[in-house]
Amino acid sequence: MVIARKVEDTLPHVPVQRSAARLSLAYVWVAYIAFGLAAVAGMVQGMVRGGIMELPSWTNYYQILTAHGVLMALIFTTYFIVGFIFSGVARTTGGSLHGAALKFGWAGWILMTLGTLMAVVTILLNEASVLYTFYAPLKASPYFYIGSALLVVGSWLAGFGVFASYRKWKRENKGKTSPLFLYMGVTTYILWITATIPVAVEVLFQLIPWSLGLVPTINIMLSRTLFWFFGHPLVYFWLLPAYMAWYVCLPRIIGGHIFSDSLSRLAFICLLLFSIPVGFHHQLMEPGISPAWKMIHVTLTLIVVIPSLMTAFSMFAIFETTGRKKGGVGLFGWFKKLPWTDVRFFAPFVGMLFFIPGGAGGIINASNQINAVVHNTIWVTGHFHITVGAAVALTFFGVTFWLIPALTGRQLTKTANRMGMVQTVFWAVGMFLMSLAMHTMGLQGAPRRTDYTTYMDHPLALGWMDYQRLMAFGGGLLFVSAILLILILLYLTFYAPKGNTEYPIAETETTQEVPKILERWPVWIGLVAFLIILAYGYPILQQIQHQAPGSPPFVTW
Repeated sequence: MVIARKVEDTLPHVPVQRSAARLSLAYVWVAYIAFGLAAVAGMVQGMVRGGIMELPSWTNYYQILTAHGVLMALIFTTYFIVGFIFSGVARTTGGSLHGAALKFGWAGWILMTLGTLMAVVTILLNEASVLYTFYAPLKASPYFYIGSALLVVGSWLAGFGVFASYRKWKRENKGKTSPLFLYMGVTTYILWITATIPVAVEVLFQLIPWSLGLVPTINIMLSRTLFWFFGHPLVYFWLLPAYMAWYVCLPRIIGGHIFSDSLSRLAFICLLLFSIPVGFHHQLMEPGISPAWKMIHVTLTLIVVIPSLMTAFSMFAIFETTGRKKGGVGLFGWFKKLPWTDVRFFAPFVGMLFFIPGGAGGIINASNQINAVVHNTIWVTGHFHITVGAAVALTFFGVTFWLIPALTGRQLTKTANRMGMVQTVFWAVGMFLMSLAMHTMGLQGAPRRTDYTTYMDHPLALGWMDYQRLMAFGGGLLFVSAILLILILLYLTFYAPKGNTEYPIAETETTQEVPKILERWPVWIGLVAFLIILAYGYPILQQIQHQAPGSPPFVTW
């Protein structure tokens, strides 16, 4: 038996053709290989931090922590996002990717994979235990930085493939509004390429020469500023593809329609504008940045709440209108009509629920006075686990349950769906327990980025022990969930029954006029550049002209 749902829609079912499907699967499966390795590292890390196990002499806590962060936050997310966007672009532009897009896509995959292997090997050799933030003055092997640069440049090539598909579609459909998924994919890549240029500059012109010994010291403040120029937009690079699934794919899965095409595009434009020039809110405790510039970044950070609220409004409008069309009556009768036993809906919906406290925590982190309390505590770790680790990851899981069958010509069976529901519950409960423990310990002052210690049996530190064991227990549930997920995906790739699985792309219920200004990219890219210059131009100039004494490299592991 397979899951099927008949939906009234004028959009024809266009399968993703084989060449595009192979490209997308290549990215998705590298993503899940990285995910599996990261899950092992995360489980071990949690057990060590919880005092449940000790590491053997040939490895150390910070090596495991670096592997987990790099593989999960950078490799898994980037590969999955690229594969997902390529598949959706193919689906909404006729089912295939033309020659230039395929060439860029495969060139990007090769470069990204080469860079990933270089970085992972240095981590395994314990030559790059600098965590995923790779903060100077901790120094990794130059091959770690070179690998990171290749990963970024490879992702740019993939982006050029998406831009090529967009340009081809616009050339063949003059005067028409582009498909919503394609538009969102272009927006996501504009954000990604803009945000990664500064970190590429940091790696190429600061970290690589410094790690090779070509220059004796490094400008710490400038390197951190360039990193966080990239570091916070990275969060939205994770989120925008999740939003794409919410806006475009979920309505089709539940038998509904997109609420508003224009609102969806406007939300993405707002996220593009206001998610990049906000990095100083990660540096509120840095003494080398003036309060006025921090205030500008905090203001822009809080404005990002607006498109997130627009997204929440759109999604629940879709859920309510769909539920009422299916017979839901009363104030909340529509809620019962949603397909709660379909993992393709259930997993992303649970992710949405996690994003509510995740967004609230983000406001706290961006508030100067409150940030002083939680800065550099394990509260911050709990925060990004319920954003990327829950909201984003659960959405990606839900997408994968239909994406892999759609690309491999197989079907999501009822058994696989039930196992996916179990996997989702394990992940949600594990993440809830782990992040709850992290948030609680953070409010009690427990630091982040630290190995297990009782601080010489200090009473305050001993009070954290129960929470650290709860954190480890939550991590154990997450590991079980990760193993189950990999097994389900292997089944869907190689063993599920053959058949045609729809790639769900929804439409609006009625024809809607989309303002042409939303697709005038020179306007929006110009505004992005203006905001970046406003928020970063003078501070970076000051950091270059009046830099503090540079730091030599340190290896502390």
